[in-house]
Amino acid sequence: MSDLEFFLFLVPPILAVLIILNLFKRKQKFPNLPPGDMGWPFLGETIGYLRPYSATTIGDFMQDHISRYGKIYKSNLFGEPTIVSADAGLNRYILQNEGRLFECSYPRSIGGILGKWSMLVLVGQMHRDMRMISLNFLSNARLRNQLLSEVEKHTLLVLGSWKQDSVVCAQDEAKKFTFNFMAEHIMSLQPGKPETEQLKKEYITFMKGVVSAPLNFPGTAYRKALQSRSTILGFIERKMEERLKEMKGNENDLLGWVLKKSNLSKEQILDLLLSLLFAGHETSSVAIALSIYFLESCPAAVQQLTEEHLEISRAKKQSGETELNWDDYKKMEFTQCVISETLRLGNVVRFLHRKAVKDVRYKGYDIPCGWKVLPVISAVHLDPSLFDRPHNFDPWRWQNKQGSPSGNGGSTGTSSTTKSSNNFMPFGGGPRLCAGSELAKLEMAIFIHYLVLNFHWQLSAPDQAFAYPYVDFPNGLPIIIQYREKENTTRLAAPA
Repeated sequence: MSDLEFFLFLVPPILAVLIILNLFKRKQKFPNLPPGDMGWPFLGETIGYLRPYSATTIGDFMQDHISRYGKIYKSNLFGEPTIVSADAGLNRYILQNEGRLFECSYPRSIGGILGKWSMLVLVGQMHRDMRMISLNFLSNARLRNQLLSEVEKHTLLVLGSWKQDSVVCAQDEAKKFTFNFMAEHIMSLQPGKPETEQLKKEYITFMKGVVSAPLNFPGTAYRKALQSRSTILGFIERKMEERLKEMKGNENDLLGWVLKKSNLSKEQILDLLLSLLFAGHETSSVAIALSIYFLESCPAAVQQLTEEHLEISRAKKQSGETELNWDDYKKMEFTQCVISETLRLGNVVRFLHRKAVKDVRYKGYDIPCGWKVLPVISAVHLDPSLFDRPHNFDPWRWQNKQGSPSGNGGSTGTSSTTKSSNNFMPFGGGPRLCAGSELAKLEMAIFIHYLVLNFHWQLSAPDQAFAYPYVDFPNGLPIIIQYREKENTTRLAAPA
């Protein structure tokens, strides 16, 4: 036997030994992986995990896995070995250790469509820089002095178009409201103008692709979204060039602000504006649609909201004022309870994508470095051990007082209030806490203010929220609306 033949003879057994030793070492290194099922090769359990289900539940897949394996289990999702967490403590631990033990890790397809400079996919110092820009532009002073009045204006523009006994698709109306607001907020685009409507049309196509399967073939939603992304970025770039050419120092919108006060490149600005248009439009509109849906079946909550907002409206009339101000907003205490309960039960953001950057041990389980980690926010919000009767819409659970209206089926005490608050994470947490969380709550509160003062509504056809896993109403949430008695209404004309 020649040396070459002898070498080739030895290669297979040597490789086999090395593979066995490597597997043995990994088993020794991580002896306590959580229980679970890795599913099919490559696909894993992704198809089952993403199967649509009622948005007010955690779905059969999650329920079955928690029942079999507990609140922390292993799986193979999105083509990667994954630790799934429905455990409130682990979820907080993951979010609070962002950048130290864990980092953001969204599927590559998300970065491909939102852009590599999108805040959603950035990590480290660049994410902190981008987030600081957003926080500065969404400062408390700006919310008080400028954005509140803009939110009010766009609310009135949408609700002012509703006609007596007409049927409107509440989801589409909410999207119209948030898109028009963000388009003006970001680039000073005016609602109803041809360029704004064209951008909205492209954005709808873009959004369908963001939440679709990442199949980059002709005719697919993903391919169409990539084309719309190119069109939208071209539009934003032309706006940038106009500003730079005219040397306009308009800091009232985000485009002008970043051009004057940041050192971002053109590509970074384009991705930042696109991602903020996505984040600021989509999540807020879904939350508003959910509040309309939940309130429709909870007349006690509508009654208490109406009383709260009538008191604010009467005080405005007595003082001779018309536009809402920050003091009025701070009086909307029960409204904030409704907002919190909508976000808890509806779960606009159901889970987050993270990755372990170090070997982690939690509650005796090993989380290997490089593994994907999914903190499932909705599973915590719907956990009966943390929230009393979690599948009930009960805004009174957020009040620091005993009981709720008779017949409402609400919470009966305050012992769980603190516990519930500690496990309430609709905007994430830690260093990546949503920069627009306060703006989102402001939008919801102002919209609810004018909604309950001016309209009765009910579903005109059956519909409910589904998780795909993004939340959507299959029929657009069609409602038939009627005006309230005249003495209870307030103006529905936008300020000049």
